[in-house]
Amino acid sequence: MLQKADGTVSHNVERVGHVDIPGGGQVVVQGDLAFVGHMDPPYGTSILDVSDRSNPKVVSTLKVPPHLHSHKVRVHGDIMLINSESYRRHQIAAGKKLQEVADALAARLGRAASDAEIAHEMNYRPEDIPVLRNAASEAFQDGGLRIYNIADPKNPKEISFFPTGGNGVHRFDFDGRYAYLSTGIEGYLRNIIVIVDLSDPARPKEVSRWWLPGQWIAGGEQPGWGDLRFECHHPLRFGDRLYVSYHAAGMVILDISDITKPKMLSHYNYHPPFVSSTHTCARMPFRLDGMDLAIVIDEQPGRWRPTQVPAFGWVFDVSDEKSPKPLSTFSMSEQETPWRLEEPAGRSRFGAHQCHERMTDSLVYTTWFRGGLRITDIRNPRRPEEVGYFIPTPGPGEKSVQSNDVCVADDGLIYLIDRLNGLDILEYTGPEAQKQPS
Repeated sequence: MLQKADGTVSHNVERVGHVDIPGGGQVVVQGDLAFVGHMDPPYGTSILDVSDRSNPKVVSTLKVPPHLHSHKVRVHGDIMLINSESYRRHQIAAGKKLQEVADALAARLGRAASDAEIAHEMNYRPEDIPVLRNAASEAFQDGGLRIYNIADPKNPKEISFFPTGGNGVHRFDFDGRYAYLSTGIEGYLRNIIVIVDLSDPARPKEVSRWWLPGQWIAGGEQPGWGDLRFECHHPLRFGDRLYVSYHAAGMVILDISDITKPKMLSHYNYHPPFVSSTHTCARMPFRLDGMDLAIVIDEQPGRWRPTQVPAFGWVFDVSDEKSPKPLSTFSMSEQETPWRLEEPAGRSRFGAHQCHERMTDSLVYTTWFRGGLRITDIRNPRRPEEVGYFIPTPGPGEKSVQSNDVCVADDGLIYLIDRLNGLDILEYTGPEAQKQPS
């Protein structure tokens, strides 16, 4: 672990630029502009001028009301999409389960359960229980996708709003015409996939939807997975396929050659015994070692139990898309970061979270919360090798690092956003990756 004079820890990675900015859930780059979807209201989406990579500057910031979460952003040309999601969705859902948990505990104990006992059962703190009770009665009506024109990045103009329902849109993909949403929809249990046609950005329209059997409860389907979190995290388009992360249901590969009728090719679920949910499933654009590959990243939960193995990454052989096979995993030790667990634990996670989604060579760039950014070479898919890392310092007023999302721009520079505060622009200086054959 090589700690520098500025407090950062790095190997084969150099910092090019940095800006203190409210924490983000996603960063994407187009030309000389970077776009950050922020974690917490009132901050929604910021656009930064990065023409001077050593001195990024915010040129505009969209604000959101206290009940909204707008932490994801996609850009294509002059069109920017941002999500509209319930900021307190987890508290609302937990609040609605309180009575069920309290009743089950009372039956087991033969008496009324205390707040401390309910909190232990639900993996919360006792002081959280009154907050959850209050959240149980909250309603949310603003879920959906907002579409902006960013021809003038200093003054984004909202073109339209595509309402979805439920808790709203979480993470999504966008290819310039179609948006591939993970979203709540009335009548469905948790998030499903909705594909939206944005050929006319002023009039977005749904093209199709897909869900795991058991999610359409309004249609009479019955979920067979109990309290497990079977829902879409987000789809990623690769040609006429969607590679989909599905939380506690693992990964799904869909055929969208007929975009009006998505068809499942395969569903691979490795949960349990691994409890960290499937966050990202990204397709490698060319074959390595004679195989088509997908990178799957699990997400370290905000409220984990001490016995849980921290989230890590997987390499899958998807040469036969109807039968994906795990080849290897990659991880890191908590001893490799100088930042330790702080309270509250949700602001001090350690484990994998997200990878750069548009790979161009054999390098996988993965955010690891307190572990910063890890760079893994998978040219030998059965034996991934870490070739670089960068761990920033906590932002102003913060006790820990929470590296959340990463984007590798067309010029090869790396944009790393912290969940709490700070955007870093980095350069990888390690061994050359294996490139796509010309």
